[in-house]
Amino acid sequence: QVQLVESGGGLVQAGGSLRLSCAASGRTFDSHPMAWFRQAPGKEREFVAGINGGGDNTPYVESVKGRFTISRDNAKNTLYLQMNSLKPEDTAVYYCAADRTWRWGLVSTRLSDYDYWGQGTQVTVSS
Repeated sequence: QVQLVESGGGLVQAGGSLRLSCAASGRTFDSHPMAWFRQAPGKEREFVAGINGGGDNTPYVESVKGRFTISRDNAKNTLYLQMNSLKPEDTAVYYCAADRTWRWGLVSTRLSDYDYWGQGTQVTVSS
């Protein structure tokens, strides 16, 4: 049974930093894309950042470029999201997702392309 378990969320002041982790179990995803999505209250879930198996393709949503960094440790089967210079508009539940389709090094930004999801971790940024 595949499980993705996020951790690292919390309450932080604007300008602060958090590091999210996502530990995968049940299968390895070292050659497959993984991603972070987020969902704010009353809004649809949106793509935040993704990474291919080799770690050399890392698309980001425009609003987090230069502030967030996605990375992965395939030996640990773990995905990370380093979030710096946090803003109140970054407040959301953050979800880890894994794609079981190998996409030739590409990373999908579509929610429907991801097959496995974590339970989410709350990130709250106060002003």
